[in-house]
Amino acid sequence: MTPSLSAHHPDESGARLFRRSRTVRGDGVDLAVHELGDRERPTVVLVHGWPDTHRVWQQVADRLAWTCHVVLYDTRARGASRTHSPGADVSLPALACDLRDVLDATSPTAPAHVVGHDWGSVQAWEAVCEAWAPGRIASFTSLSGPNLDHVGAWVRGLARRPSPTGLVGALGQAVSSSYVAGLVSPVAPPLLRAAGAHDAARGLAYYRANLLHGLRPDAHPRERRTDVPVLQVELTRDPAIRRASLTASDPWCSDLRRTTLRVGHWAPRTHPDLVVREVLDQVAEVTRRR
Repeated sequence: MTPSLSAHHPDESGARLFRRSRTVRGDGVDLAVHELGDRERPTVVLVHGWPDTHRVWQQVADRLAWTCHVVLYDTRARGASRTHSPGADVSLPALACDLRDVLDATSPTAPAHVVGHDWGSVQAWEAVCEAWAPGRIASFTSLSGPNLDHVGAWVRGLARRPSPTGLVGALGQAVSSSYVAGLVSPVAPPLLRAAGAHDAARGLAYYRANLLHGLRPDAHPRERRTDVPVLQVELTRDPAIRRASLTASDPWCSDLRRTTLRVGHWAPRTHPDLVVREVLDQVAEVTRRR
């Protein structure tokens, strides 16, 4: 029997969530992985962004764990996931391999549902467009993190055939992303370390390794297609991500739908119930189709 996917809470018997922590060895990194709930239920893997660790998902995980097997982990060079060298690879392909290692360790016999927020979504996009993804990822729910290659292809297409609507969308996203220039500047890491935000300072390597590389004059967006069912949750009060960067993925996905939440960027912390509802709807829909 397929378990119910309705969110619920502890009953009067005082039932407690089963929690466990482990280390998953990746390529040059020891990933700190945490699991909640019953392993016999559908697995949901939550991937965090910057400047967060797995803790950004805690309220969402606690709610999901009553009906799902929930996996959280600190991505490489973040939180307790220590790399074996200071200059470890934090490119999107390396981050996607880490996600695959977590999937293999925590859901070896069945595809898992992946949920990404911010840079967690960006790196999960990298994974769902890999050839191995359809057999290992049952669905992908994306919050506040576009596919960088899809955005790059959209911008290049707009440069070849400009349109008023497209130019307005591109300008809006450019304004919303203007903060990135400060994050990739040489002064950002020492400023964050001086403020005591050492983990956030390490995480800036994600921006430098992936955004600066993609902005080089000789850089070309890759063709990144996927048949994994994708749900994009548009957070309308997120100042960093505009709809145009989300719709850039439409031509590259065979199964994509989009919903809207009138909340801000840190929805996993501020509105966990709304996020849980979207995740469970996606899991239930994909489970029904399978």
